[in-house]
Amino acid sequence: MRWIRAAGRGLLVLIVVMTGYVASGARADEGGGDGRGPLTLATAGDLTGYLGPLLQGWNRTHPGERVTLVELPDSADETHAQMATDLRDGDRSRFDVLNIDVSWTSEFAAAGWIRPLPADRFPLRDFLAPVVDTATYDGRLYAVPYVTNAGLLLYRADVLAKEGVPPPRTWAELERYARTIAPKHGLDGYAGQFLPYEGLTVNAAEAVYSAGGSVLGDEGARVTVDSAAAREGIGFLARGVREGWIPKRALTYKEEESRQAFQDGRLLFLRNWPYAYVAASAPSSEVAGKVGAVPLPGPDGPGTSVLGGSNLAVNTHARHPDSAARLIAYLTSEPVQRQVLTRGALPPVRAALYEDPGLIRAFPYLPTLRESVLAAAPRPKSPRYDQVSLVVQSVVHDAMAGHETPEAAVRRLARELAAISR
Repeated sequence: MRWIRAAGRGLLVLIVVMTGYVASGARADEGGGDGRGPLTLATAGDLTGYLGPLLQGWNRTHPGERVTLVELPDSADETHAQMATDLRDGDRSRFDVLNIDVSWTSEFAAAGWIRPLPADRFPLRDFLAPVVDTATYDGRLYAVPYVTNAGLLLYRADVLAKEGVPPPRTWAELERYARTIAPKHGLDGYAGQFLPYEGLTVNAAEAVYSAGGSVLGDEGARVTVDSAAAREGIGFLARGVREGWIPKRALTYKEEESRQAFQDGRLLFLRNWPYAYVAASAPSSEVAGKVGAVPLPGPDGPGTSVLGGSNLAVNTHARHPDSAARLIAYLTSEPVQRQVLTRGALPPVRAALYEDPGLIRAFPYLPTLRESVLAAAPRPKSPRYDQVSLVVQSVVHDAMAGHETPEAAVRRLARELAAISR
């Protein structure tokens, strides 16, 4: 079959040359020469099942540009591995449009796997400003923001009300409440996502950023992590485990394990994404009606969240790049972005939706989330982001597990990141 397809492509190229027609950049193995035709959209597993109906709406109105959805594993690490393996195949790749984690944009662009996009084709001015930066690399737009996210501090509002204290705004208040109030109510104090995987990279970056530090500069060319701020941020996390207000079992938590612990009524405080607020507030939750959310605290006031979410990118070898861009414009339009929130419980990128009274009634955390997104920062940008993340999560986990001091961990982190950047 391969030699038959190769012969067919060769014949088509010959015809194009003989007629003087220059293709527009799409693969001409099917569809018209205007870059339009059927598409395949690859994404991580759709846990809420919202994406299929959205694509059905597109397929009804674009019968010649039908989209086939390919769901990869739920795990970000596994999805990344499968996408990277497929994209390395070049023109044999089966994916046209990619729903990628915001942290992968630089890596995929530097590898030549995704194509630059014309910024004037998309309503970027209508998006929350910080999310656009996650879609750029080397000064060019390589993706379009689709879903955003920022970490929130979820808390047991009923417990804090009984104690007569407001939700914490600083690390010192968080530590004090987690150490003193939580045990009185039979609760663990504080947890995030501390298993050594991408979630720990996010939690560690938030701690460093909140203390005023950074990890990398100049799109990965410069290592900036060896700082007092990084020592303070990683020290905050390590101290929590050492002193017990972060339970040791939290070192095994990913998003879902930490959400379940909070939802089952075992935690006073939880750092997680907004979906966990929705789940914990559902009627079936043990803590329904008892949950509050505020921005993440920092050393002296509100801290800095890492931007989460995903961007839509077009494979360099997409069969129909014009249809791919049209699909992205559809998925980031205001009506569809509204459904991304109402059907998928995922934070949209359209700024106006965060001020919609009806949506705020249905999703009370929207104003807090907007505040967190506007103050958030991207994960460290690097064309070798997968290696950067592995180093961060390994070193920080060792520090939290007590295998080395925060000071030693930061020095090791600087050395290992410098080796990657060479």
